[in-house]
Amino acid sequence: MQTEILPISAPNALNRALETLRAGELVAFPTDTVYGLGTLAFNSEGAAKIYQAKKRQPEKALPILLGEIEQLKLVTISVPEMAQKLAASFWPGALTLILPKHSDIPKAVSALETVGVRIPDHAFVRELFRAAGPMAVSSANLSGHSNPITAGDVYTQLNGSLPLILDGGRVSGGVPSTVVDCTGKDIQILREGSISTKMIWEALAES
Repeated sequence: MQTEILPISAPNALNRALETLRAGELVAFPTDTVYGLGTLAFNSEGAAKIYQAKKRQPEKALPILLGEIEQLKLVTISVPEMAQKLAASFWPGALTLILPKHSDIPKAVSALETVGVRIPDHAFVRELFRAAGPMAVSSANLSGHSNPITAGDVYTQLNGSLPLILDGGRVSGGVPSTVVDCTGKDIQILREGSISTKMIWEALAES
C-alpha cells in the first residue's frame, strides 16, 4: 500500500480523509497530544487494521475521539453527573473519561463493558470527527515505539500500513491524557496526565 502525506491546509484534506475512512481504511492525523491513527468507531474491520498496523495486542481497547459533546450518546449508554462536570471543565482537552459502552460499539474496538472517550483540543480533527462521526483512535506508532509528534514520525513507523497521513506539523507530544473512570459510585483516576488529580477534584467540588 502506498502512503500519501497530505497537509491539513490542503483544500481537499477533509474530503480526502472522509473518503478514506468511509472506504474502511485508516487515516493518521495530529491531535493535541500525539499523532493518532483512526478508523470509524463502528467499523470492526477498520479497528482490526489499527491493531495490525501497530502490531498491538487486540485485548487492549481503543479510545474513541469525538468532535462535539453531542456525539456522546452514540458511544455510551449513560453519562453520570461526575462525568458531565469533568467534560464541561476540561473538554476539549487531554481528559479521557471511561463510561458505559453503547451496544453499537463493536468488540474489536472494546471487548469491555466500558469505553474511553475524549474530545481533543485540535480544531481540524474536531471538524473531521463532526463530519465522519466518532472515531476509534490509537497513537500512530508501532506498539512499544516512541509516540509520533510529526507526520514524518508516522511515515517512518507505519509507511505502507495506511493510505493517508494528514500533516498538521509538530504537535506537543510527551504528556498523555488523564484517564478517569466514571462508571462506579466514585471516580477513579487511572492515569494522571497533563490534567492533575488536584484539578480533577477541584472541578468536581464546584457547584
